[in-house]
Amino acid sequence: MSDLDLDDLRDELSDFAVSNKSGGRSPREERMIAGFEEIQRFTEQNGHEPRHGEGHDIFERLYAVRLDRLRSLEECRTLLTPLDHQGLLTAAAPDSIAPVESMDDDELFAELAGAAGAPEITELRHVRTSADKRAAEEIANRTPAEDFERFKPLFDRVASDIADGARITQPIRKDAGFLKADIRVGDFFILGGQTAYVAEIGEPIRAPNGETDARLRVVYSNGTESNLLLRSLQRALYKDEASRRISDPTAGPLFSDESEHGDLESGTIYVLRSKADLPVVAEHRDVLHKVGVTGGDVARRIANAKLDATFLLADVEVVATYKLANINRTKLENLIHRIFEPARLDIEIRDRFGNPVIPREWFLVPLFVIDEAVERIKDGSITGYRYDPESAALVRAER
Repeated sequence: MSDLDLDDLRDELSDFAVSNKSGGRSPREERMIAGFEEIQRFTEQNGHEPRHGEGHDIFERLYAVRLDRLRSLEECRTLLTPLDHQGLLTAAAPDSIAPVESMDDDELFAELAGAAGAPEITELRHVRTSADKRAAEEIANRTPAEDFERFKPLFDRVASDIADGARITQPIRKDAGFLKADIRVGDFFILGGQTAYVAEIGEPIRAPNGETDARLRVVYSNGTESNLLLRSLQRALYKDEASRRISDPTAGPLFSDESEHGDLESGTIYVLRSKADLPVVAEHRDVLHKVGVTGGDVARRIANAKLDATFLLADVEVVATYKLANINRTKLENLIHRIFEPARLDIEIRDRFGNPVIPREWFLVPLFVIDEAVERIKDGSITGYRYDPESAALVRAER
């Protein structure tokens, strides 16, 4: 298993880790924690804890019953008190709530049904799965965007850019590292059939599992908005099989569905290391790399390197290659060179005929940074980054 796979697996598992307690949680404990976190989100979003009564939303009444039962059970209080930053468990549970033997959703639904009254309200068979409940809750949490007229021109422009080819939509792929990519103000996505715009990102907050999170303002093309958490948006994008990232127009269509002039069915990014005996090369050989893109065979491309000034008139070795499908080779190569421009090698040599040549594709960049850049090219996040020579790392670009 690759390091990337292990990192992604750790990220997935960390979403459910809520304390530093050694050993894993039992399925029962995980369900208690998940149920309590839903109540916490409701309280944060509505400014009060969930309440009973026929005048309230069906989900609020469900959360109210669940909270009463969590309060009434000692093992729940012991487990959840470290997470209770809102003081939800400190209120006394009503005397009418009897001790429980389990936290099964079926029992919670049954108890809610007993208090709901009207038969049409008590028919909850269609909201029993956690996925259905989360989907219904997210839709319910979307509210009309009162200042939508301010955002409508942005959605119109994005739609026009996609139609003109200035932007493309790319699938959200976990294996490309999207779950670790930053979501930034100004990003556009397609989620649930709507275009979603990240309008605001709040101050960083510490999630119960120790990860950093933030509250977002996400505006949708149908005139609604939501204030979901950043990691919730990441998970929603990954779980929606039809979700897409909408590219930044500055990069142009690197990967397209239809062939255009300059496009190839496949291409290869190649990274080379020089064997030249020039002092500047010898001094920086481990981090000096030539990065290019070809639609042909790399071995054939470098066969006459020692006769070509762009290869520093010396043999080279291939240290990495990356196969990419249906790329615009010229645009991709220009993008890579623009990212690493701050680290471009400043050198002038004489070709075989004595003419001065300034090679333009050699960069003082570690291989692991090139690896990261390729991954960000694949998932579309590269347009938000630049290379910082001082830290030898990709850093977020200022907008």
